[in-house]
Amino acid sequence: MTLVRVLFLAFLPASAGAVTLELPASANLQSEVSESPGTYDMPVAPWRVDGMPVLSHEGAFRQQAWLIEGSGLTTAQILLPLRDQLSEAGFEVLFECRADGCGGFDFRFSTRVIPAPDMHVDLGDFRYLAAERNRSDGTELVSLLISRSAQAGHVQITRIGPPAEAETDRVTTGAPLQRAESASPEALAERLETRGRAVLSDLAFEIGSAQLGAGSFGSLSELATYLALHPERRIALVGHTDSVGALENNIALSRRRAGSVLERLATEHGVPRRQMEAEGMGYLAPLSSNLTEAGRESNRRVEVILLSTR
Repeated sequence: MTLVRVLFLAFLPASAGAVTLELPASANLQSEVSESPGTYDMPVAPWRVDGMPVLSHEGAFRQQAWLIEGSGLTTAQILLPLRDQLSEAGFEVLFECRADGCGGFDFRFSTRVIPAPDMHVDLGDFRYLAAERNRSDGTELVSLLISRSAQAGHVQITRIGPPAEAETDRVTTGAPLQRAESASPEALAERLETRGRAVLSDLAFEIGSAQLGAGSFGSLSELATYLALHPERRIALVGHTDSVGALENNIALSRRRAGSVLERLATEHGVPRRQMEAEGMGYLAPLSSNLTEAGRESNRRVEVILLSTR
């Protein structure tokens, strides 16, 4: 099988050597998020009713979503070589699970995942692995989330730990990397002021529920920073759903989701309520087709709209 070597220079300082992860040659980077400093709550046991057992860490955070085009590989066939490479690099596997053994739906929506369509997770067919390595300059955590759609494999690689000397990833295929919008207050401010809107893409809601997931969301911190720097600006938080169910119910659900985001911004980030309002569009403004699970997942979202005219 032809392989592509993915060299994560940002994973390690030069003295430790780089981790080279081999993926099939059809693998392409779909999205990347970097935060420095950042935080990550890495699941280390199956989801349970009293919460997700996690190992929390702070440091240089990087998360990537890869698409393996036309792959006939199973999730196990994708995961096992990556696990072996991490073990060879000195990582200890802390936890490994599959779909229902992880906690299924509850596990998926209790951990940080790059939104669809860049990272698709089939709730009946995914695998997860968490690993740790102790370095002279600190602890490094890596997790892998592997899933499949009908025509492709999907791989999410999450790393947090000490910053590395090199901050660039390379792919030997020579294909251009597709970068997600930078996770920074400046990037969010630019999207708001040039496009008038931005998707809060790291938020997670349960299907049919208005409950915002537990934990911190970087987009909310970025938005709170922007509003603190511009106290004269006003925004609308607009909820959206997929097309499952009646329009009236979806509009009500999407409005409640936007309202829960508003409450989180007000109570945990100190954003004045006068700067915000919450609305719902239901399924009237999709980003993707509702014919696929990946499309429906991307349509379940909350956007922020800049209302100020100057």
